[in-house]
Amino acid sequence: MTTLDILPEVTCPPTDLWSDEPPLESDLHLQQIIILLNCLELLWQEKNDYYASGNLTIYYNEEQLKKRDFCGPDFFVVLDTEKRPRKSWVVWGEQGKYPNVIVEILSDSTANIDRTKKKILYQNTFRTPNYFWFDPNTLELQGFRLIEGQYQAISANEQGYLWSEELGLYLGIFDRKLRYFTVDGQLVPTPQEAELQERQAKEQALLEKEQERQAKEQALVEKEQALLEKEQERQAKEKLAAKLRELGINPQTI
Repeated sequence: MTTLDILPEVTCPPTDLWSDEPPLESDLHLQQIIILLNCLELLWQEKNDYYASGNLTIYYNEEQLKKRDFCGPDFFVVLDTEKRPRKSWVVWGEQGKYPNVIVEILSDSTANIDRTKKKILYQNTFRTPNYFWFDPNTLELQGFRLIEGQYQAISANEQGYLWSEELGLYLGIFDRKLRYFTVDGQLVPTPQEAELQERQAKEQALLEKEQERQAKEQALVEKEQALLEKEQERQAKEKLAAKLRELGINPQTI
């Protein structure tokens, strides 16, 4: 009998698990998650090394599976991973990776858990570097940065935005929604906003081109008018000179 024969059989937990999250609290929650997902997707359309999702279960140990103590952040981003569809985020099937950024959308039924139990879980177990929560009703926005194992509140800038070094973006409120802002404070557009901006830019370019064409036409008309007036003036002078000569007057003496 060899050493391999006496080793206990190793049973690995499954990795192909379906998400098991309750329905979202309201349309506001759904709209907010869609905005965060779509804006990041548009901004990072050239990137293939991240995964972002919303209301998706994160499986992180077997005990959690046994107790059915599932945890699904409203929105999260994992960096340095493969960008592909998933049924859920299974930590032991993803090289032990946890989210780099988590955002919870507060509601009356979840706010207390998001501020306490989940904050402790994300700090102590997930070790998630950036954790934010946002209340779509009261517009409360709070962010935390993991420093030496403890969450420290992120200070807002002059515009009230909170910096996420993991995303390289600010998170702030615009039109009562949680949005991304670039390092220089520019709003990261939604796909619809980007499409509108592109259409408006094209329309503006066409308008400027048309204005330029009209200006050239006007300049040509003015030039032709000036030539016509000059010709009329020349003809009038010649007519006057001819009349003077008929009267025996030398035009050059006048």
